[in-house]
Amino acid sequence: MGKRRRARERALSILYQLEFRPEKHEEVLDVFWADHRGPPLEVGTYARELVEGTLTHREEIDTLITQYTEHWNFSRIALVERNILRLATYEFIFRKEVPEKVILNEAIEIAKQYGSEDSGRFVNGILDKIRAITRPPLLEPAER
Repeated sequence: MGKRRRARERALSILYQLEFRPEKHEEVLDVFWADHRGPPLEVGTYARELVEGTLTHREEIDTLITQYTEHWNFSRIALVERNILRLATYEFIFRKEVPEKVILNEAIEIAKQYGSEDSGRFVNGILDKIRAITRPPLLEPAER
């Protein structure tokens, strides 16, 4: 498993814990990292960047996700899927150096691993719509 994948999984775990203790952000991070000693520096650094970025832009991210969750009330989306959607949406918008296929595939695989039987399809359906507006295809020179 790659370092970025491990970072995404750790970021998901932190965001999940923060759902229950949002006012204890730093405490949750400190406890989490104390319990998960020894990851390569890049894993911890990228996980922290994902968490901080997702939290900083959470309102914007949640608004965007809500636009594409047809027939679903945002608050009823399972916490695992909700936070996978948040992480991937953050990466689509703010981490342009990460290829969109990587973000999408990683989110789907993490959803399959940690979510329910249908989580991968659910996450894929929503993120594909978000990807289309956050990373529109570039026009070919003849189309300009």
